Amino acid sequence: MDSPPKFVTDLIMPEREGGYLKGQETRELILRTALSILIEEGYRAMSMRRVAAACDMKFGNLTYHYRTREELVRALFEAVIASYEVEFDAITHVPDLPPEERLQRVCLLILDDIRSKKTTRFFPELWALSNHDPFVFDRVQDLYVRARAPLLAIITEMRADLTPEECQIVALFISASMEGMTIFAGHEKPFEPRMPEIERIAVLSFCNLVRTIRSEDIAGLER
Repeated sequence: MDSPPKFVTDLIMPEREGGYLKGQETRELILRTALSILIEEGYRAMSMRRVAAACDMKFGNLTYHYRTREELVRALFEAVIASYEVEFDAITHVPDLPPEERLQRVCLLILDDIRSKKTTRFFPELWALSNHDPFVFDRVQDLYVRARAPLLAIITEMRADLTPEECQIVALFISASMEGMTIFAGHEKPFEPRMPEIERIAVLSFCNLVRTIRSEDIAGLER
């Protein structure tokens, strides 16, 4: 098994039609500042005025680029998930790489990234908020649909005998299993030092699961 990949820490900025380079740089500053506030202080601290002050700009200048907090959050989520999609795409399009090895690499990327401060703070903050905020709930669901897409594609390739719904269940199980490790082995969590062992067990288990699970196993789990 290859060594764990690098953390996914950067943002991929949403593209906009037209506009000046200065405006693009300003939007990048706003999104990076908003992400920093969310990680360090929590979502509720990430008000428009707080972001403007941290960027050392007038409130009106901020609302020129992002008219509402919802628009800012939507752009921030897009920048975060796009950074993962670039990494996933690089893995899934390696020439002549068997699908099981691609599955290993995608899982290692996600598991290793859980140990980063950004991921440990960012996603649990959103999970908690999505329980009470319908807007955040919708954004989080969309984010995870896109995050599961590479897993689903690889599982479908490995197991053409499973139905699309069964492949989705397996992809959901693997994704949920990895995300659940955040609270135990994420950044500065009690079992972070054991993450290398956890990664090896997880990847071995997921690959065995995808290779061997049967339709009747999934149907049995549904009853």
